[in-house]
Amino acid sequence: MKRDEILKKLAAGEIAVEEADKLLAEQETRKPGTLYCKVSAKGAISVYGLQRMPVTLYVEQWQRLLDFADQIREFIEQHDSELKRKEK
Repeated sequence: MKRDEILKKLAAGEIAVEEADKLLAEQETRKPGTLYCKVSAKGAISVYGLQRMPVTLYVEQWQRLLDFADQIREFIEQHDSELKRKEK
């Protein structure tokens, strides 16, 4: 959540001052590109810091993906010359 969104929710009375302070403090201490997780409004896990929008999956989906991680790593190794890298 961005600073202006936090302030809008505070002004609308959707969140308390203490929660807004906490959210703003978290936002200020994070470095750009740092990965972090949050529980979404629907109870899923959102990972921030990979791209503009968070990657959000439910627990079962994350577990399936994490169980598949070795195959993804192997695929990357086998197709390394075909894959493009995002320049920083």
